[in-house]
Amino acid sequence: MMRTIPEREALTVEFKSDIKRLPDAELVAAVVCLANTEGGAIYLGVEDDGRLTGLHAEHQNISGMSAMIANRTNPPLSVRISVLVEEGVTIARIEVPRSTRLVATSEGLLQRRRLQADGTPQCVPFYPHEFTSRQSDLGTLDYAALPMTNASEADLDPLERERLRQMIERYAGDRSLIGLSDNELDGALGLVRSEQGRRVPTVAGLLILGREAALREHLPTHEVAFQVLDGTQVRVNDFYRAPLLKTFERVLEQFEARVEEDEVQMGMFRVPIPTLDRRSFREAFVNALVHRDYTRRGAVHVRWEADGFTISNPGGFVDGVTLANLLVVEPKPRNPALADAIKRIGLAERTGRGVDLIYEGLLRFGRPAPDYTRSDQTTVVVVMSSAEADLPFLRMILEQENQTQRRISLDALIVLARLRTQRRINLAEATQSIQKNEFTTRAVMERLVETGMIEAHGVTKSRTYTLSPRVYRDLGQSADYVRQAGFDSIQQEQMVLQYVKNHGRITRKDVVDLCHITEDQATYLLRKLYAAGVITLVGRGRGAYYAQA
Repeated sequence: MMRTIPEREALTVEFKSDIKRLPDAELVAAVVCLANTEGGAIYLGVEDDGRLTGLHAEHQNISGMSAMIANRTNPPLSVRISVLVEEGVTIARIEVPRSTRLVATSEGLLQRRRLQADGTPQCVPFYPHEFTSRQSDLGTLDYAALPMTNASEADLDPLERERLRQMIERYAGDRSLIGLSDNELDGALGLVRSEQGRRVPTVAGLLILGREAALREHLPTHEVAFQVLDGTQVRVNDFYRAPLLKTFERVLEQFEARVEEDEVQMGMFRVPIPTLDRRSFREAFVNALVHRDYTRRGAVHVRWEADGFTISNPGGFVDGVTLANLLVVEPKPRNPALADAIKRIGLAERTGRGVDLIYEGLLRFGRPAPDYTRSDQTTVVVVMSSAEADLPFLRMILEQENQTQRRISLDALIVLARLRTQRRINLAEATQSIQKNEFTTRAVMERLVETGMIEAHGVTKSRTYTLSPRVYRDLGQSADYVRQAGFDSIQQEQMVLQYVKNHGRITRKDVVDLCHITEDQATYLLRKLYAAGVITLVGRGRGAYYAQA
C-alpha cells in the first residue's frame, strides 16, 4: 500500500517523535510555529528522518489533545486531530490552520517557521520587528498608511510634488487632483496625516514625495536595482534610493534605451514589434514597487538578460494569492494606500488587474506567458521573455480582431498559446490554464470554435481541442496539422494494443477514456483492429470485450 504520510519535512509538514512521550509544551510550540507561518500538519509518532515509530502509550487516546492545545495557545487555536495507521504503526495527524492573528503559547513563546539554505524547515523566534510584515502579508495592516511620526513635512520634496502633477497629465491619471492645492493633494492621496495637531507624512507619502536623505533615514529598506547581465558579466549595476516616481522614470529610461523595435506591414497598417512589450514591463515594475514588503530589507531587482527581463521584490504573495489563482483572484495589494495613490496618478491599472496586461502583452506577440514559478513565501519573481515575436501568430490575431471588431480576450490568448505548444488539450486542461470554472472555459472554447480558430474532437467528457487547419495554415505550419491528424489514428491503435497487452482485455468504454474519443469513434477503431486480425471479440452484448488475437 502506498504511504500516505509525507516522506520528509517541509514548510508545512513537521515530524515529532513520541517514543519518550513528547512534552505538551513542545507540541504546543510546534503548533504555534506552523500557525504563524503557512499552517500545515504535525505528524506525531514520526522521526525527523521519516521513520514511523508510533504514538506513546499516553497519547493513544487523542480525545483531550485538541482541548489542551486550545488551552495553551493565545489566542486559543482550534486544530483537527486524526489517527492514521500506517505500516502497522499508529500516528496522530494534527492539522494546524494558518492563523490570521499572531499566536503565542500560554507561556508567551512566539515562533514562526522558515526554510534553511538546504531546504529543510526550522522553527525560529518571531521577533517584534517582524510582526508588521506578518500583518501586512495577511492584509490586516496597511503599512503604507502608517504615519512616520519621526518625520515632518520638511522631509517632502516640492519638486517631487510637481513631478506627480506632470505624471497625472502624462499617464492620464485622475485629473481632478491637478487643481488641488499642495495640502489638498497630499490629503487626497493619503500622503500626509494629521497627528496631534501637526501634519506628518505617511509611509506612502515619504515613498512618493520624500527627499532622498529622508528616505535613507526613515525608510532604509527602500531600494531598487537595475542590472544588465551579459552571461555572468554585469554590464550595468545601478542602485536607486530616490522617491518612487523619480525611480520609475529612471528605470523606464534604462528600459527604453535598450528595447528595440521593428515595424511590419499588416494590411493597411504598420505594426510596431518591440523586443519586450512596454506595457507589460511597466505593469510588472510598478507591481514590484507597490506590492513589495517595505518592512523587509532587500531591493526590488530588475535584471535585463539575453532572453528577457526578471523582476523580483521582497515579500511573497499576500494571503489568498497563489500561482493557481493569480489570474482571477480579487486584487489584494500589500500596501493599499500606496496602490491607490499610484493608480490615481495613472501609473498602474486602475482595476487592479495589472497581471492581465502583463500576460496579454507577451501572448499577443506569440511569446511565452510570464513565469511566476520562482516565487516563494519571501519573494515574488516574474520572468518575461524577449523571444523573437511570432509574426504569423500576431498577424492571425490582428486579422481576427479586424474581422470581428473585437479584441481577443486574454482567456482565448492563453488557450491558443497552450495549443501552440501542447497541440491538443481537453476542457480540464483549458480550465486549469485560464484559472476559471468549467462553464466559463466551455464558453471560451466554443467561441473559438465558432470563429474557426480551434477545432473540437469528440463529445462530453472526452472532448478535446486542437488548432484548426486554418490557423495552422496562417502560421505556415499546414504540415504540422496533417502530421498531427495523421498520427492520431496510428497512435490510438497503438494505445489500444498496448492496453490489451497489459490488461488482457479492453471495452469500448475503456477506449473512449483512453483515447479521448467518442463512442462511435471507439467502435470504429475496435472494428478496424478486429478486421485486421490483431484483436478478437469475446462475448456479446453488454459483457462483450476485446482480447489479443
